[in-house]
Amino acid sequence: MTRAMLEGLRVLAVSQFGAGPFGTQVLADLGAEVIKIEDPAVGGDVSRQVGPYAADGDSLYFQSFNRGKQSLTLDLTHAEGQAVLRDLARVSHAVYNNLRGDLPARLGLTYAALKDANPAIVCCSLSGFGATGPRAAEPAFDYLIQGYAGWMSITGEPDGPPGKCGVSVVDFAGGYASIAALMAGLWDAQRSGVGRDIDIALLDTAVSMLSYFAIWTLNRDWQADRVADSGHQSLVPAQNFRTGDGWLVVFCNKEKFWLALLEAMDLPAVAADPRFASFADRLAHKDALLPLLQSRFAERTTADWLARLRGRVPCAPVNTLAEALADEQVRARGMIVEVKHPQLGVLREVASPVKTAGADATPRPAPRLGEHNEAILREVLHYDAARIAALRASGALGGAFLADR
Repeated sequence: MTRAMLEGLRVLAVSQFGAGPFGTQVLADLGAEVIKIEDPAVGGDVSRQVGPYAADGDSLYFQSFNRGKQSLTLDLTHAEGQAVLRDLARVSHAVYNNLRGDLPARLGLTYAALKDANPAIVCCSLSGFGATGPRAAEPAFDYLIQGYAGWMSITGEPDGPPGKCGVSVVDFAGGYASIAALMAGLWDAQRSGVGRDIDIALLDTAVSMLSYFAIWTLNRDWQADRVADSGHQSLVPAQNFRTGDGWLVVFCNKEKFWLALLEAMDLPAVAADPRFASFADRLAHKDALLPLLQSRFAERTTADWLARLRGRVPCAPVNTLAEALADEQVRARGMIVEVKHPQLGVLREVASPVKTAGADATPRPAPRLGEHNEAILREVLHYDAARIAALRASGALGGAFLADR
């Protein structure tokens, strides 16, 4: 059996909700030992309580972000909790958090706080606004960042209100960015023996993803507008089209695709029209062009158009979520995995997008709160029974409800 790529990597994760748990779940799927440190005073990760499917300190939402991890309850505001954290840092490679920007330093999660315990420790922080700047102490979530970063102003129909992306794309992008940065930090620490702090902000991530919109705005007199039917700002046709029974996405970003589209649609007159001869011409005369295409697309079903266009013109159906999850390509890529949960039975979940030998094809479910307290304290830290009993008595691990864990 091929060894998992991250086997032997131990990451301490103080994270909740979406962005941080999403990123560290990628590590767990690739074989890393991710110890999820949860605050017992508030019942652990708040996503354990997120509905609509939540009960008994667990939820489907929580399961979607935390499979394959271990749970340790630890009060980081408690002196004994800090002592355990430092002991864990000595035998770990990284400490990861997605707390508000001012909290990692207060909770001892920075390189300055932990380098004496482990000079090679890499401390990665993912927050809304980062550790510096006037908003560092403010909480932030995906919704807010989509507004701050200007995304909402260019999302939605021209005559409608600003819109957000249907999924928490800033959270997920921030999760990926933080994990990429963490792995780079670990690579450097492996070479040098010296760790570091890594500071990732959701706002920074979202602003960086403005990419070509940003360079146009910063360097030219260009105004971003919302485009009808989710159209591209500068390419025509590149948008949604209503068909006889649904919607189709078409993306003609090369001249050969434009010509193939007209051939498949049997529109020779449009192909010969000088108003539509080039990218610039089609953008300049889109008000004349789009009605011609829209009327033709409405004549056939989505399936008919896919049969005519697929493999010749970049196109896709606008699937429902159920249709997307049942797509033959999604299934062929193994993107639906089954996870055996002790209470909920077999859960079907989306898999990691990383396909490589050794990736976990049969992941464990997300843990119960404090499920691995005993194992971590005894097997990772080699605490004896007296030390563990003293920790429990101190309250650093939480209340009586966790006494057997």
